Amino acid sequence: MSNCKTLQGKVAVVTGAAQGLGEALAKRLDEEGCKVIVADINYAKAVEVAQSLSNAIPFEVDVTNEEQVEALMQKAVETYGTLDILVSNAAVLIAMPTTEFPLDKWKIMMDVNITGYFLCARAAARIMAKNKSGSIIQINSKSGKKGSYKNAAYATAKFAGIGFTQSLALELAECGVRVNAICPGNLLDSPLWVNSLYKQYAKNQGITEEEVRQKYLNQVPMKRGCAYEDVANVMVFLASDQSSYMTGQAINVTGGQEMR
Repeated sequence: MSNCKTLQGKVAVVTGAAQGLGEALAKRLDEEGCKVIVADINYAKAVEVAQSLSNAIPFEVDVTNEEQVEALMQKAVETYGTLDILVSNAAVLIAMPTTEFPLDKWKIMMDVNITGYFLCARAAARIMAKNKSGSIIQINSKSGKKGSYKNAAYATAKFAGIGFTQSLALELAECGVRVNAICPGNLLDSPLWVNSLYKQYAKNQGITEEEVRQKYLNQVPMKRGCAYEDVANVMVFLASDQSSYMTGQAINVTGGQEMR
């Protein structure tokens, strides 16, 4: 935890902030002095998270719903007067072989993971461009840099996310708004992995859950999984003026697993 409030007085929206990585990122922004809008489709949990922070409000949003996303960004302005930071974190992950992947699940993956990012970034950009200032940060993945075994839908959406990040960065540079992505490695101790991915990958790959964990650890030169703090540290940097000359970047936080 940082003792210096790097982002004192800034206003931040975090999507998918009711649990897991999103919750950790919202808490870190709060610690750094931000006013935070805790946005999530799970409103009850968003309320709990917001109440645990020093200056935050909850907001119920489905990031695939255009009207709800627009209302989310306007709520930030109505409540706190502006919008400085968007952390587009909301995502879903369904992993299975492409030959078995149902079209309806493919559409869900694209709708949440890339269309949701587009809607949130577009709504935030409209506000930030007028202010001539702002930082949009997508939580991407190492799967946005390299294909993912029996996980094609997720990788496809994340590759698209980096393309959108770079393109939007070009559009907004003249407005003083920066757009970057963070590509975390495997958050092996997170609820997503513990409650879902170990089971999905064990089934897909025909190995035990313990073997899944060891397999992914073995791929990391630094021999540990990614932690929430690892991602939060880069998020704070990208949200702050310390990264004022950086835009259109997709930064790996993978312990050396991905270096491109």
